[in-house]
Amino acid sequence: MSKQKNFGIIGVSGYIAPRHLEAIKQTGNILLAALDKNDSVGILDKYFPEANFFTEFERFDRHVYKLLNSRKNNKIDFMTICSPNYLHDSHIRFALRSEAHVVCEKPLVLNSWNVDGILELQNKTKCKVNTILQLRLHSSIRQLKKKIEDGLYSKNNEIELTYIAPRGNWYLQSWKGQVQKSGGIVTNIGIHFFDVLHYLFGKTQNSKLNFISDTKAAGILMLEKARVKWFLSIDKKDLNLLSENHVTNSYRSMKLNGDEINFSNGFEDLHLQSYKNILKGNGFSIEETREAINTVSNIRYLKTIGKTGEDHPIIEQMIDLL
Repeated sequence: MSKQKNFGIIGVSGYIAPRHLEAIKQTGNILLAALDKNDSVGILDKYFPEANFFTEFERFDRHVYKLLNSRKNNKIDFMTICSPNYLHDSHIRFALRSEAHVVCEKPLVLNSWNVDGILELQNKTKCKVNTILQLRLHSSIRQLKKKIEDGLYSKNNEIELTYIAPRGNWYLQSWKGQVQKSGGIVTNIGIHFFDVLHYLFGKTQNSKLNFISDTKAAGILMLEKARVKWFLSIDKKDLNLLSENHVTNSYRSMKLNGDEINFSNGFEDLHLQSYKNILKGNGFSIEETREAINTVSNIRYLKTIGKTGEDHPIIEQMIDLL
């Protein structure tokens, strides 16, 4: 039986943190310390009520350092990072300097130039940075990956990606609504989907941006093996623009050459699977997330081109935005 690992977590009061707490618990490990500037962290009672909790980074830093130099050999082995996107780079560096491996939520960093700096520090400390790319573990995506590797699809595939995930008014008032902190909608909402596209169909050859706002964006992405028409939105009204009747609260769809790839379900244990792989030394590395980070960061600096006549179908219904 493998030795129980000690975890720390930064950003424990956020939306995604419970999935990490569950995975740490289910894999038989323990949480020693948690940090969040907000103190609404009653979720810890369900998983690790004995964990030390801090609202100030300076005290958390001191505690982690104390554990690192303790004679009891109870240093933190893994630091889980669920903090706002713009803080990931700093918190990853802190974890590596604390001699801990890293488990970081998406996106690993906001800008492509941050990747090399983290990679350099990883190589220096010999601790590994793992990023959560759970969609790669989804059964439908894995099956599709196998078919592509078996040569069942040509290099001229047509993809239509649609993701509408409504958010309330709070979203734009939070850090997620600030481009400099979240990377904007393409990074915060779309990073997993762009990663899967690269995972399946190769690197970016060209990218065009039809339009972008605080709540939605659309564009065309040319990959090595596919042309992708994509549309992302957090605006609930956009559900009314779907061609089919749709009654649920969100919509995610990827059509490959006109055929629907269904991955609406099957997300329940993907973080757990991610942790199992990480603990075996098989987590997704810095290099594996580089291409998606390059793509979404570059999109932020593209000029919009409006309609081209070869765009995502929803765009034809959005005259007021173009």
